[in-house]
Amino acid sequence: MTTKSYILAAATLGVLATPLAAQTAATATTDLNFRAGPGPQYATQGIIPSGESVDVAGCLEDGAWCEVIHDGMSGWAYSTYLTTPVEEQPMAITEAPTVETVIYEADAVPAEETVGTITAGDPAAVSVGTVDETTVTYVRENPVDPVWLDGEVAVGATLPESVEIYRVPDADVSYVVVNQQPVIVDPATGRIVQVLR
Repeated sequence: MTTKSYILAAATLGVLATPLAAQTAATATTDLNFRAGPGPQYATQGIIPSGESVDVAGCLEDGAWCEVIHDGMSGWAYSTYLTTPVEEQPMAITEAPTVETVIYEADAVPAEETVGTITAGDPAAVSVGTVDETTVTYVRENPVDPVWLDGEVAVGATLPESVEIYRVPDADVSYVVVNQQPVIVDPATGRIVQVLR
C-alpha cells in the first residue's frame, strides 16, 4: 500500500468515525419518556428507566429536547432529566461542552396549544408514598380531557396552578391527563407523584 493510500484510508476512517465521536453519554435522572420526536405531542416509544445510560447525538438549539440512542433505537428525550459526567460530577446535558446541536427535519406533528409549563423537579421531593391499585384503577376508568403543557411529565415535576386537577374519591391524591399521559398529583403541592404508563 502506498503512502497516498494510507492517507486516503485514514481520512475515510476519520469521516466515518465523526458521528460516533460526537455522541455524549448521559444518564436519566428519573423514568423518562422516549419519544418518536422532539416534543410531548410525539408518541412514546418506551421508557428510559431512571439511572440508565443513553448516547446523546445532540440537542435542539433551544436545548429542550435531545436526540438519543436507547437500546439500539433512535428517539428523543427531554433534556432536563439527562445528566453527563464532567470532571466526575453530573452536569445537565445542555450545559455540557461536548453536546452537539441537531436539527429535526422530519415531518412535524402539529403541536397542541399549551396552557403552561411543567416545572422540572426532583423525584426525591415527592412526599406521597406508593399509590394503591384502587386509585390507579379509578384514574384509568375515569378519563378526563387532556391538558397540554410545555415540558415532560416526570415524578417530582410540578404542574402550573392554573391546571385543573380531579380528586380521587377516598384517597389523598388527585389526577389529570397531561400531554396524553395520566398522572397522579399531590393536591397540596401540585407535584406529580406517579405517571401512569
